[in-house]
Amino acid sequence: MALVDRLPKHLFTSRGWGLLAAGVVSLVCAYIMGRRDLLTLAVFLFILPLVALAGVRVLKPKFQVYREFNPSTVETSTATTVRLAVARSTFSTGHVIMEEQLPPRFGDPPAFRFPARSATGGTSRYEYHLRSGKRGQFRIGPVTAEFSDPFGLSLRRHAIDDGDLLTVTPAAVELPVTGLAGARGNDGVTATRIRANPSDDDIMTREYRHGDPMRRVHWPATARHGQLMVRQEESVTTPEATIILDQRFAAFASGSGSVFSSHDDDSDLVTSPNFEWVVTAAMSISAHLAERNYSLRVLDAFGSPAFIRSPSAPDPGVEEFSGAAGLHAIAEGLAAIELSGPKHHWVDHHRAGENSPEHSRRTPEPSGSMPNRFTGASEVHGQENVDSVFDDRLMDKLAAHRLRGPLLALLGNLTLAEAKALAPAAGYGANAFAIVVTDPQSSTESRNHEFRIPDSRNPDSRNKDDVLETLRQGGWKAVSVTSKTPLTAAWSAFDEGGLLVAASAAMDVRRGAAVPR
Repeated sequence: MALVDRLPKHLFTSRGWGLLAAGVVSLVCAYIMGRRDLLTLAVFLFILPLVALAGVRVLKPKFQVYREFNPSTVETSTATTVRLAVARSTFSTGHVIMEEQLPPRFGDPPAFRFPARSATGGTSRYEYHLRSGKRGQFRIGPVTAEFSDPFGLSLRRHAIDDGDLLTVTPAAVELPVTGLAGARGNDGVTATRIRANPSDDDIMTREYRHGDPMRRVHWPATARHGQLMVRQEESVTTPEATIILDQRFAAFASGSGSVFSSHDDDSDLVTSPNFEWVVTAAMSISAHLAERNYSLRVLDAFGSPAFIRSPSAPDPGVEEFSGAAGLHAIAEGLAAIELSGPKHHWVDHHRAGENSPEHSRRTPEPSGSMPNRFTGASEVHGQENVDSVFDDRLMDKLAAHRLRGPLLALLGNLTLAEAKALAPAAGYGANAFAIVVTDPQSSTESRNHEFRIPDSRNPDSRNKDDVLETLRQGGWKAVSVTSKTPLTAAWSAFDEGGLLVAASAAMDVRRGAAVPR
């Protein structure tokens, strides 16, 4: 029995191996005894298992599999129900044990018997639950089954479908009410001051949007801006907010061991604890503002739509979101968003995994000037344009919605030059708030992790102080946090010490004050 257990089970069953062994014995006896009938028996015993083996590989039973997730996208640490319906599309008999293949993080794959005892109309239905503590997209399935020939001589396990992707979005943290939302009406809008008979100089204008009547085109403003501009004379406006989501590799992967190691085979996201903090913050702030009827714009550090490189984004090129559908699109975009940019830090920190399949999947090939998952901007002849961060493209995007609402920046480690480039952007928001996520530099700082404790003896600490001071001089309300800082504490910090002003006053400034030139 020990010898039989060592034989490969993916080719023949114990019965099949037994027939082959009997064939060998018959062949030896036919040779020794010179009996032709034993030779015929030996040939038959050899051919029957081989025919069975070919049959289970060529004649595969066909099934139809329907898989449904409820809800279709699920937040981290929240359970989703998976419903399976399996129907046989070709005639065959017998019972089959099937398994639903899952990523390792979900535990052992569920096994079920087909057909089920409660099968109706030839369709068997099954149900189980999944929960993930990490965001991302995970392949659920395929369903695999082990099939045998009618004589039970050979086995073959193969997949009967391709599986489906389960999208796990980051869970939003409930944020306290602060002055950022401002004084809101029951309908979520903010009243504004507009003169009864506005002149051409007093009329507010905005860019032309699909559906605007041509009679509202403001031709002098169109000539100045070089694009169609329309009159905006409504007495009530929907508040807007712009979020700058920094996702540069160099800004978040500077610390030793900050990037998830490559042994996590079921999640191929290039990320770090600091970036995970930023993703949770982006989700929470978006939910907080969406509940107050803000329309949202989400950009990256280069002025592109923030989710343009996210494989989970339903529409990667979209940067404006509103309502419940917009918040759902933001959650999906954040599900599989990852760090992008030069990858040399990754190689330095993970030399031990250079030859692993995981590393191979993460190493892109040069492709001319086409952007890829590691590039924040386009590459020309393999050299990335690193000077494009916080440049005119981002400023132009912010200028198009000048002073229409708060501006929030979720940032990683900044150099002083990057801080100086970003500082003037504060002038485009009614209020400008920046959260800079940095690495703790000392055990004292780790114990007091709510907000960074500056240390004048530490060059890195002085550099961070200079970055924050540069942002504040530009008009930003800036705080520095670590990945261990509670998000609610960071959010509430904007209300401490008069950092926030009432949004109603800001809207009055926006409508009544002259725009500085």
